[in-house]
Amino acid sequence: MVEVVQGREVTITFDATRCVHSRNCVLGHPEVFVPNVKGDWIYPDAAPAATVLQIGVACPSGAIRVTRNDGSATSEVPPVVNTLRLRENGPLSLEAPMLIGGVAASSVRATLCRCGASRNKPYCDGSHAEAGFVATGEAPVKESEPLAARDGPVEVVPLPNGPLKLAGNIEVVSGTGKTLNRATQLFLCRCGQSKTKPYCDGSHKAAGFQAD
Repeated sequence: MVEVVQGREVTITFDATRCVHSRNCVLGHPEVFVPNVKGDWIYPDAAPAATVLQIGVACPSGAIRVTRNDGSATSEVPPVVNTLRLRENGPLSLEAPMLIGGVAASSVRATLCRCGASRNKPYCDGSHAEAGFVATGEAPVKESEPLAARDGPVEVVPLPNGPLKLAGNIEVVSGTGKTLNRATQLFLCRCGQSKTKPYCDGSHKAAGFQAD
């Protein structure tokens, strides 16, 4: 479900299917996003436009997008370095200009399921919490050479009944910001069973994982 709420200066778009419930928006600005109420709960005019724009930038999943009503540039710009961050016991957070399943993404941020339980694959929908998914955000460092380029588009291809294939300049980063790997192609576990997370080791076959 996508909600669009227009204020005087900015418009907030909220895509519930991509929300990972990090609660950054609610905890940081409960006057803009009012939790646990019936009816209207998004108030773009409850904080200065610059503040609301920053809320959109801080949303890790891209579920919240904020645009200026006058069409001028927002604060969301492609990163200088494309990063794939491992969230402890949670999804993969990708920040890069991206194509997902051949479609240009509306945001440079996305959280991708790696527990296998999401009902909105390849995106995370928060199902890892109820599934009790366990995966470290501090995976081993792989030997890698600095990339010739660190930005540019990344193509995300969910392989049928298999891993996520990422093609493009990518730096894998731990939850604490340590660089774990640099690559131009990765195959990432999305069944939740790999013994070499975040990378695929073929466990999806034995697990009978099914996903388009």
